[in-house]
Amino acid sequence: MNIDKTLEELYSLTNMGIKLGLDNIKNILKFMGNPQDSYKILHIAGTNGKGSTASILEAGLLEAGYKVGKYTSPHIEKFNERIVVNREQISDEKIYSYYKKIRTLIEVNNFHPTFFEITTAMMFDYFKDCGCEYVVLETGLGGRFDATNVCHPEISIITNISLDHINILGDNLTDIAREKCGIIKNSPVVIADSKPELIAAVEEKTKDYVDVIKKYRDVKFQLTEDFGTKIYIDNLEFNLALYGEYQINNFLGAYETLKKIGISDQNIQNAVSKVYWPGRFEIFSKEDPLIILDGAHNVDAASRLKENILSKYKKEDVVAMVSILGDKDRHGILEEISEFSDEVIFTSLEDFHRGTSGRELLDLVPDFKEQRVEDDLVKAFDLAKKTKKVIVVCGSFYLLSKFKRSIQKG
Repeated sequence: MNIDKTLEELYSLTNMGIKLGLDNIKNILKFMGNPQDSYKILHIAGTNGKGSTASILEAGLLEAGYKVGKYTSPHIEKFNERIVVNREQISDEKIYSYYKKIRTLIEVNNFHPTFFEITTAMMFDYFKDCGCEYVVLETGLGGRFDATNVCHPEISIITNISLDHINILGDNLTDIAREKCGIIKNSPVVIADSKPELIAAVEEKTKDYVDVIKKYRDVKFQLTEDFGTKIYIDNLEFNLALYGEYQINNFLGAYETLKKIGISDQNIQNAVSKVYWPGRFEIFSKEDPLIILDGAHNVDAASRLKENILSKYKKEDVVAMVSILGDKDRHGILEEISEFSDEVIFTSLEDFHRGTSGRELLDLVPDFKEQRVEDDLVKAFDLAKKTKKVIVVCGSFYLLSKFKRSIQKG
């Protein structure tokens, strides 16, 4: 079986949807010898900011000389991005061999796992075989019933809470906070959000936590011309290679975690200047026009993108290329986009099973000065290039993936 067939078979399991409960993954891992117990784990939950926090943690651990696995989702260009050791993506050959091993196991035992459960089991096993000392582990969805929640972390980190996946996690912040806090075990907790609903949910589980917003209330920062963020804690300066005021909280959550496990300020200073996290205010091209890619797949993330864009540009200078999945708050996301761009080109993600056509989005349109539909992404890009100084591609990570494939191919 080649890698394309392997991934096709794996992706077909996404149609099974999401199953709540940990029995499947526990049973699979038990048969595999519980590889998740082979290394120290930093476990991250939260609505937004998980990936940025994971990348800062990874950078700090690497700078200190550890062998580090990192597990994130979704991927943008290819599956291999999800499973990384010392910043090197898992190879196609390893994906095939680990999938084959797990497929045999589930067939023999008549298990029926989802895509994410199989991927998570592959990851735990691969990181064990690679001899990882630390694993930075991002939850896929929620926390309590997420397939990653079978580990015993050194530290649990919760980045923030806002409304997303309300059909699964709940339609209020109290329920969502409790779901995220499901990753809390008998170990320290770091939170980077002071919402009372999150504080209450954390305190239901433990008193051993640090609220970094409160602890580092005197932090200062400065957004730089080259799309970085300077952060000042006491007499220390950190030049974070990620842009945005909202990145301060992600940095603080990671900083506190790294300090707790003994990583020096010097290592953290060296590390943060090397952090890269694609698809989150990613500068795809600095030429004219400037092209920015951002997942902005929920209202909170779209609001943060707005904050970043308006810190540098006027809305009349920006054209947005947008597509949004059908199970998202499309109207809320579009409201945020309309505040930083007066022109939008709607394009299609209909080839993805939760995708939306450009025409469907047009029907939801708030107050854009100009809106157009072009379902062909390359043609949509050609339209965008003719109009403004800044092109922002946003609304879904699947759109970013499709954009990169289409434009780089073209």
